[in-house]
Amino acid sequence: MSFVDRGNNLSPQCPNPVQRAIMKQSWLDLAYIHFRYDPKEVASLIPSSLDVDIHDGSAWVGLIPFSMRDIGIPHLPSVPYFGSFPEVNVRTYVVHNGVPGVWFFSLDVNRFLPALVARATYFLPYCWGKASHTRKENQLTTHVNRKWPSQSHTHIDIEIGEIISEPSPLETFLTARWGLYSRGFGNTLRYAPVEHPEWPLQKATLTSLDDSLITHAGFSKPQGEPHVMFSSGVPVRVGLPHRVNRKNSP
Repeated sequence: MSFVDRGNNLSPQCPNPVQRAIMKQSWLDLAYIHFRYDPKEVASLIPSSLDVDIHDGSAWVGLIPFSMRDIGIPHLPSVPYFGSFPEVNVRTYVVHNGVPGVWFFSLDVNRFLPALVARATYFLPYCWGKASHTRKENQLTTHVNRKWPSQSHTHIDIEIGEIISEPSPLETFLTARWGLYSRGFGNTLRYAPVEHPEWPLQKATLTSLDDSLITHAGFSKPQGEPHVMFSSGVPVRVGLPHRVNRKNSP
């Protein structure tokens, strides 16, 4: 069990652009809802080859709703219908051999085929069911009723506030993520690099939350006030996932 605190000297800009993207997409109308957790609890739910990335003495678990749009291959038209859908993920932040990234516990969508493809190619725990994510002026509302491979739900209401002109160290820590880790075959670990512009961030208030996605992932019930932000979104380029191990960083 290991924890890493990378301090406050974090940059909101991508340090290593993706050289050869295999996928393009856009993440729009995104809400960051984060709760503090004991790093030991988070460590018990991730592979032992990963370290828990902590800030201000805590691990952070995020409930992240957004609109996935325009999925496709770079330089080609986006995939119609199956390339756009609402998504809600439960995640935390990890480090492997000094390389930070995101670890997903679940990703809920309302498209069954993309869920299957993502599980088969990126080994990510995508789930399927009814889902919606809508923005009306400064109000953001998300619903999930998971049907497969298990049952769970969330209902989220967010009120969008003023622009964040200079993100705090914590706000940068929670948003400046340039790769994701996932399980590979057997006990292997894989990493996929991600590139996007700096997030345009706004303050936000959680006005309603009825959620079982976080506890269904194995966590205790969230305690305390969450840290909440909103972003109108960014275009994203995703690189080819590759295997990593303890002796070789991505």
